[in-house]
Amino acid sequence: MKIVVVTLPRFREAGMRIAAFLEAELVPYAPDVFVELYGKCDVIVGVMSAGIAVRGCAPLLTDKWHDPAVIVVTPDLRYAIPVLGGHHGGNEVAKRLAELGIEPVISTATEVMGRPSVEETAKTGGFTIVNRSSTREVNGAILDGDVPIIRVQAPKIVVADPGVSVLVTDSPYVIGIGCRLGTTADEIRSAISAACKDADIPENSVTLFATTLKKFHEKGLHEGIAALAGNLIFLDDDTINKQIPATPSRAEMLGLCGVAEPCALALSKTGSLILKKTVYGRVTIAIGR
Repeated sequence: MKIVVVTLPRFREAGMRIAAFLEAELVPYAPDVFVELYGKCDVIVGVMSAGIAVRGCAPLLTDKWHDPAVIVVTPDLRYAIPVLGGHHGGNEVAKRLAELGIEPVISTATEVMGRPSVEETAKTGGFTIVNRSSTREVNGAILDGDVPIIRVQAPKIVVADPGVSVLVTDSPYVIGIGCRLGTTADEIRSAISAACKDADIPENSVTLFATTLKKFHEKGLHEGIAALAGNLIFLDDDTINKQIPATPSRAEMLGLCGVAEPCALALSKTGSLILKKTVYGRVTIAIGR
């Protein structure tokens, strides 16, 4: 988790203390500091008024899955207030600051009520959430009572309703895949290997793969990912079309804004690509972080 502490010049001493404790980078405040930091860190700790932090971040907001967590620490070091991303690192860092005598002010409902959120369950178990839109309904149900956690052992086919959160083994990267009709398992594996090499990441560091539901019938895709012991996620059209791909795609003929890039972006943690859409024979690959 990369943490950056931003402080106004007059609160530099307080900022230095927090940065040293969190082993974080210290950055002086400037009008464009949030623009510079967005997408480059996981957590921003601002030693400033909440208004400055909120106004600085507001034009940059996308969604809670890709925005950094933002914590405001009052200049007197009395309170640490997660204003963004409480379930995505904000609450965790605020609680750590309690060791400095800074009181965490937590507002997320599940935390306040002492109930484990879907996000907390995923993080504790080393999982990632596939269908992120489900968390609002499931977290609401958690507030009302116990929600069972059911582990499905392979081989199985799982069809989940909107109110079911699906968790799979966490992965630092996600590979989005598009392929031509009849692409073989060998072609899929070869393309993934070449893409990982181009992105300069170990092939075994990726366990999460995503494509469009329209490719569910592709036997080679299933077999290729199974051979890599990966999780292959098929995304619906709405999820894909909510993304903003980096490059245009002929998938518009299928009613999609793309396949490889938006699928990688949809399940990525930072909403960024380390490899834009690249064609390897009959397979197209994009890698998100």
